[in-house]
Amino acid sequence: MFETILATEATFRLAIFLGVLAAMALWEVAAPRRRLEIPRVIRWTNNLALVMVDTVILRLTFPILAVGLAVMAEDRGWGLFNNLDVPIWVAVAVSMLLLDLAIYLQHVMFHAVPGLWRLHRMHHADLDFDATTGLRFHPVEILISMGIKLAVVAALGPPAIAVLLFEVILNATALFNHANIDLPRPVDRVLRLIVVTPDMHRVHHSVDPRETNSNYGFNLPWWDRLLGTYIAQPAKGHEGMEIGIEQFRTRRDLRLDRMLVQPLRGPALGHALDPQITTKEPAE
Repeated sequence: MFETILATEATFRLAIFLGVLAAMALWEVAAPRRRLEIPRVIRWTNNLALVMVDTVILRLTFPILAVGLAVMAEDRGWGLFNNLDVPIWVAVAVSMLLLDLAIYLQHVMFHAVPGLWRLHRMHHADLDFDATTGLRFHPVEILISMGIKLAVVAALGPPAIAVLLFEVILNATALFNHANIDLPRPVDRVLRLIVVTPDMHRVHHSVDPRETNSNYGFNLPWWDRLLGTYIAQPAKGHEGMEIGIEQFRTRRDLRLDRMLVQPLRGPALGHALDPQITTKEPAE
């Protein structure tokens, strides 16, 4: 069964991705959390075009991706779990947990290092917040992220099924936690104990740099709570908060060509180590 899924990984992942994207889009129309300021046709066409650019560049750059490397590592005995005698379910669970921690730490790094923040801030420069925001990453960031992920996979030697499940879940949760959906508040309070919710992640897209540099988790919310980067709610509330970053506020900045050159424009303001940002106590 797994060999069949592995042989058709791209088709399998694409089907899940399109299904979740369609579900989130319908949910956003049926129960939006905030009123969108920018017409969908502007943001969606450019954000989705960026996904296609990212995918082509990624496939042309890397001859093998994370799941394929996990299979190769197993065949050649690379990595921690390929040299430990542990039950498969333990290897799968721990691998997925450590992969998620790696994604959290990578996200923190992209906010802390000014050169990397120049790349990552394009994700934050969206002027609205919906499912397509979760797809909006600069191609160079995508390449660096994949390089880091491949290094982690090679070091851990996780089961290939763990990597495939992690990739599918990460893509799905990225669409979910960026979605402009109105979860009932009691549901959100309980759900954010086990997964990053849209209300939790929306804080990360606040124009206030102190809130931008918080809530780094994409999948599991525990790392933010354990490592002191958690802010429960935006200072101005979810309806009153402003989305984006101060530097890029025009509709022209939402176009694909401007997104691609954005890392070269202006100073790298607002990163996590920017001395102009004052420390803020997490809200409870």
